[in-house]
Amino acid sequence: MKYEVGDDIIVVHSNDEGKVIEIMNDKMVMIEVKGVKFPAYMDQIDFPYFKRFTKNKLVPEKPKPKVYVDQVQKEKRRDEVKVADGIWLALFPKFEIDVFGDDVVDRFKVYLINRTDFGYEFTYRLHFFGRTDFEITSDLGAFKDFYLHDVAFENLNDSPSFDFEFRLMQPDKHKADFCEAHFKIKPKQIFKKVEELKEKNLPSINHRLIEKYPDKPYEENLLDMSKLTAAGYRVYDAGKARQHLEPARSVIDLHIEKISDNWKGLSNFEIISLQLKEFEKWYDLAVAHHQPNLIVIHGVGKGRLKDEIHDILKTKREVKYFVNQYDLRFGYGATEIFFNTP
Repeated sequence: MKYEVGDDIIVVHSNDEGKVIEIMNDKMVMIEVKGVKFPAYMDQIDFPYFKRFTKNKLVPEKPKPKVYVDQVQKEKRRDEVKVADGIWLALFPKFEIDVFGDDVVDRFKVYLINRTDFGYEFTYRLHFFGRTDFEITSDLGAFKDFYLHDVAFENLNDSPSFDFEFRLMQPDKHKADFCEAHFKIKPKQIFKKVEELKEKNLPSINHRLIEKYPDKPYEENLLDMSKLTAAGYRVYDAGKARQHLEPARSVIDLHIEKISDNWKGLSNFEIISLQLKEFEKWYDLAVAHHQPNLIVIHGVGKGRLKDEIHDILKTKREVKYFVNQYDLRFGYGATEIFFNTP
């Protein structure tokens, strides 16, 4: 259920703010606006947080001095300009009054806000101590916002990681196939941010995930090599050999269910062969893109896959060193590789 009793809401057609006082059914709620109670369909109301976030001024304006007719100058027409400044994650706090009469944060409403000229397909995962707590895949239009879910304030003590993967809804050959973005925040930072919201009268904690969707790593080769090609020569531009490669990933998951949908009939040998093939693919891409490090999730299990990967890494000249130490996100189920970057 999107709404709960006590939620602040806004009436879409009038912009009047009110509260939900009763859940009538899965489509209607009873609301109270300016002391008047009446039923409303859920598509006729919305949360007020995004409206507050996008307002230019969060404090009332001072009364303007009177202007007389002979003082008025003709005003030039100004068209509304949408400022493209990236994709944002916004956490709107929901306050409640505790037993001492103080305002305390009960939970955060999490929004994804797109302030760019492009639409995106996105996958969002919320991890606590490396375990996935929430996951959703959807679309986000240009200059649109998307309500993701609520997160209890107490859960933000569990090392949350807000992880995103974005793809353009309209693919562009000059743009990257996908890009990743992450937001991690410590409990001390949360408390500090909440106090800052109260002091500055701000509506939300905001973090910019992406300022600009990335281009492909290298531009196309603009030199005309047609004459050499026509003469039977194979022409290579070694300096730009990576331009058609897939983007590299910073974290890869080698659990077999992440690699293949039809793995249940496979033998153990076939499974580990698939996993090692997947590992080699992403290892080679990380090296080709001069990536500084790569995290490989192999799980704990009996350790056979981990041992196979470690044996391979010992033979790779690109590897500076690798570690399989405890990590809050993966426990002992991952190895981090550090490369000899140029």
